[in-house]
Amino acid sequence: MTTIQEVRAEIEEIDREMIELIHRRVGLAEKVLESKQKEGMQINDTGQNHVVLDRAVDSATERNLDTSSVKEIFEILIRMNIERQHELSGEGNLP
Repeated sequence: MTTIQEVRAEIEEIDREMIELIHRRVGLAEKVLESKQKEGMQINDTGQNHVVLDRAVDSATERNLDTSSVKEIFEILIRMNIERQHELSGEGNLP
């Protein structure tokens, strides 16, 4: 039988992994920005944002997860990446 401490330890490990994945995702902002600048694109690519959100919602649906919550999480991730790109381009207001 699994104890609550064991379950919490597993959740804690997943949380650490999620933070690492978020770090990696935001870390790609520089490469994305460079590509956008080369192609003369705006930082906020609404078309791509929709692609990412649709993909996340589809994946959540397949796994029987709350799609609105998953969509909110991915909206935050997109916003974080956009803010990082603005910061890297000198337009941001982040420290």
